Amino acid sequence: MTRRLLLMIAIGALAACAPASVPAPPQDTAADEAKLRADLPLWFEHYNNGNADGVAAQYAEDAVLMPPNAPAQTGRAAIRTFIAADSATTKAAGLMLKNTLITAVGVSGDVGWMSGTFAIVDAKGTTVDTGKYLSVHRRAGGAWHYIRDIWNTDTTPAPSAPTGKK
Repeated sequence: MTRRLLLMIAIGALAACAPASVPAPPQDTAADEAKLRADLPLWFEHYNNGNADGVAAQYAEDAVLMPPNAPAQTGRAAIRTFIAADSATTKAAGLMLKNTLITAVGVSGDVGWMSGTFAIVDAKGTTVDTGKYLSVHRRAGGAWHYIRDIWNTDTTPAPSAPTGKK
């Protein structure tokens, strides 16, 4: 055998004997998950009070809001405009949004997500619709901001009215 081949065999044997790398300890995400949970009631409070600036402040400048039955809104300014109109319409109808359950929260590094359910209630507190949401958050400057947010209701949309065309 040549020296080169013997050297390669020796290096391979040593590599096989090397201990496996130790995985990093799991990240303690409890405080970050608690912060995401604590921020959620503010979203509902601001929305129900018509405080579009308060809602929009929870979103990153490049966030995307994907509301039901409406085009996606990209950027904090567009999200603010949408929320202002949507919350005013909801309030004028005598309705409000109520978080009913956070079903899951997760964090990995500077990215987090949350899912849950909500209810749309009337002035008497009667639930008129229910739905679910999923949001993705990014930590920047010590704060968590929404970067993607989507929700929809559980009610099947009403069928379209006939157009009268054959």
